[in-house]
Amino acid sequence: MIEIQRDPLTSQDIQDLLNEHLADMYATSPPESVHALDIERLKAPDIVFWSARQGGQLLGCIALKHHTAAMAEIKSMRTAKAARGKGVAKALLAHLEQFATAEGVSMLYLETGAEPYFTAARQLYLSHGYQVCGPFADYQPDPLSVFMQKAL
Repeated sequence: MIEIQRDPLTSQDIQDLLNEHLADMYATSPPESVHALDIERLKAPDIVFWSARQGGQLLGCIALKHHTAAMAEIKSMRTAKAARGKGVAKALLAHLEQFATAEGVSMLYLETGAEPYFTAARQLYLSHGYQVCGPFADYQPDPLSVFMQKAL
């Protein structure tokens, strides 16, 4: 059973997973097109961060960044390599959406890459009702970014 809980971002395994995430983003995209947050920025008061574990083993993570009371953004969605294809991302996304709805968020947004590396992420979001949209919040148009939204 996957257990999803708020995470203080202090354990070594979550730090390793997030550092791996950042390394992959910088290896895949030029710096100006990387919008992933580092650990310190994920500790900001407008962000809620969760990890998914099973039997104590880290499976993945996700964060919700509030822009306004009604608008939030999905950040730092990552599944550990050993847990991919086992429904972790779907469970994290469902958990985040349920939390966001309870918090009064009516619109969720996200930014992901346009490169082939991000195909699975884009397919996941599209299969869960997200639609491609234009840049939101402080984002600028970028041919290497795909922006998506979903009304809750």
